[in-house]
Amino acid sequence: MREQVQAALDKVRPMLQRDGGDVELVDVTPDGVVKVKLKGACGG
Repeated sequence: MREQVQAALDKVRPMLQRDGGDVELVDVTPDGVVKVKLKGACGG
């Protein structure tokens, strides 16, 4: 599951970076909760 989430984030990352932001995968829990950290323009 973690690999699938990372692949999805990698697809949207270029769009976020164009706007001055980024996203980092923090955790995927066993019950499917995805935790991310928004950076830059996305973190406000």
